[in-house]
Amino acid sequence: MRSPRSVLPLLAVASVLALPTAVAAAHGGPAHDGPRPGGHGGGPKPPAVPTLVARATLPATLFLPGGPSGAALGTATVNGVTPPFPGQPIPGFSGVLAERGGDVLGLPDNGFGSKANSADFLLAVHRVRPAYRTARGGAGTVAVRETLALRDPDRRIPFALTRADRRLTGADLDVESIQRGDRGSLWIGDEFGPYLLHVDRTGKVLEAPVPLPGVKSPQSPDLAPGEAPNLPASGGFEATAALPGGRILLPITEKALSTEADQTRHVVHEFDARRSRYTGRTWTYRTERPDTFVADAQALDRHRLLILERDNFGGPQAQIKQLYVVDLRKADASGALVKRQVADLLDLRNPGVTQETPGTFGLGQPFRFPFVSVESVLPLGGDRVLVANDNNFPFDAGRQPGKADDTELIQVDVPGLRR
Repeated sequence: MRSPRSVLPLLAVASVLALPTAVAAAHGGPAHDGPRPGGHGGGPKPPAVPTLVARATLPATLFLPGGPSGAALGTATVNGVTPPFPGQPIPGFSGVLAERGGDVLGLPDNGFGSKANSADFLLAVHRVRPAYRTARGGAGTVAVRETLALRDPDRRIPFALTRADRRLTGADLDVESIQRGDRGSLWIGDEFGPYLLHVDRTGKVLEAPVPLPGVKSPQSPDLAPGEAPNLPASGGFEATAALPGGRILLPITEKALSTEADQTRHVVHEFDARRSRYTGRTWTYRTERPDTFVADAQALDRHRLLILERDNFGGPQAQIKQLYVVDLRKADASGALVKRQVADLLDLRNPGVTQETPGTFGLGQPFRFPFVSVESVLPLGGDRVLVANDNNFPFDAGRQPGKADDTELIQVDVPGLRR
């Protein structure tokens, strides 16, 4: 992946780090859904185009308990912030899940972008509550309600970890996608293996990480001496869909294997979560270009997936931040899943949720979600989806040059999403 100065003591082995209510109050109130556009008045309905419905923002410089971080970044100021940091940042969300009452579970990745610079970043899942701003108003803020610490006290992980207390860090795993398992557990997709990691509802590891057979990244602890990896760095399980019921997971590598002649070809793998094994069944998904990535995937039903695809550019240079629907039963003549584009996140109708601001990109008409790492999408019911960004803190500045991007959560109406 890519500030108030009160440093709280390290909470090393707590399974759940509950934040003070004062922190939550400072960053937003109760969640609420915004009205659907075109639902008021007697005038003509707006055109059936993807429409921004609501937006909430989590400040990039909110630091949580857990100890200082970013020591390996040096001391040069980047986009207005200077490392090391007084606490643990939330460097955006690479995966999200919906909770009751409007809460969202958000999964940040490994911290600062590499195994080498993220040993002091603590891996966690955050429960947040957005108080969305809509065309009718609203706070537009996000409250952090609690933090689930990822940890391995039972020594399920077979390779060496960074910390003696077995709290997982960004030097151990690069967690990127998240789905629910049995009994409130969570399955988390990793990029270093790539692995699938199974944790309980508090974040405790339940079993050894499951590797993808025949695939290893340059950061894989399973690489034998002299063995060449066949998956590029930062190319693992950015996307992991779960079919209804949660038994079948569908992890997809973000990048094509380095051995693929066609660099648009990505493999969708079928994984039986109850048996913790791959079934051997696969599908082919092709990205728009060799340099675009599979950033997230979610099931719409037993056969159809919503897939988020992105390029590696931000701000005015961003070109591809798009949503597609595929049907696992439908392939083209080459054997690849047939794609249907349903939304361009760089071209959303904006009914007044945000206003154009001088020096800030993409808040006018149309609304644009111009972040390098748009990495989370989640169907919310009907034609509405939630989208969030990984802000690669402190390196990305897609909204405003020289200012570290915040984490934004937006709701978008996507007409015809489920047809």
